[in-house]
Amino acid sequence: MLVPGSSTVAILFSMALLGALILMVEVGRRVGIRRSRRDAEGARAGLGAVEGALFGLLGLLIAFTFSGAATRFDARRAMIVEEANDIGTAYLRLDLLPPAAQPELRAMFRRYVDLRLEVYHRLSLGGDVEEVRARVAKLQGEIWSVAVRECQKSGSVPTTSLLLPALNSMFDISSTRWLAVVAHPPLIVFGMLTALALAGALFAGFGMAGGQSRSWLHILGFAGIMAATVYVILDLEYPRRGLIRLDAADRFLVEVRDSMQ
Repeated sequence: MLVPGSSTVAILFSMALLGALILMVEVGRRVGIRRSRRDAEGARAGLGAVEGALFGLLGLLIAFTFSGAATRFDARRAMIVEEANDIGTAYLRLDLLPPAAQPELRAMFRRYVDLRLEVYHRLSLGGDVEEVRARVAKLQGEIWSVAVRECQKSGSVPTTSLLLPALNSMFDISSTRWLAVVAHPPLIVFGMLTALALAGALFAGFGMAGGQSRSWLHILGFAGIMAATVYVILDLEYPRRGLIRLDAADRFLVEVRDSMQ
């Protein structure tokens, strides 16, 4: 249902939810009016307890999903900075190698950072990233092979103990970042959130049945706030193409690439 980086899906889903919430409020209002006509005294019997439990659960689920999305957003942003630092550290430690061995690895590093930036650029555009990720993995193997070979040639224990762990950290963070891209709550959580929002709209409409006319302020206010909240949660959860983005954090990796000129 939800595709990473797909802002269109989030917008369409939120708009559909907005319409469904308005519809459910109207359904609840009409049911409430009919019930009041048949049993004016008992129409609202026990409604307060049910509404309290329902809206309490809805609020708890919204808090849970919003907090989780915000936490994952912050983690993804921190991982970009961590990868930039790991690449910068490994690149600086190439100075430990003999001068003749450095140009090849430095050129490979520049290609590597270009590919890492391309992965997330394509992800932002909604394109296929698997081919680029395969090229990244292949280049990682090539960098590792050349680095091991040159460390063995140099015969320097400090060079080996400093450079190779730095490369390992640089490669590991790329896998960690990708896991963060695809790590999201199960779709049933979003389904539960949607179902509770619709149920809340139904009960809200039922509670409005006592008025002589519709209160569009309350109807549109409730539906609009709920739909906007769900959109923000989705935008935080998939932050590559919506209003909430990671562009500012991506600049750290771009700056590392610029320093390699």
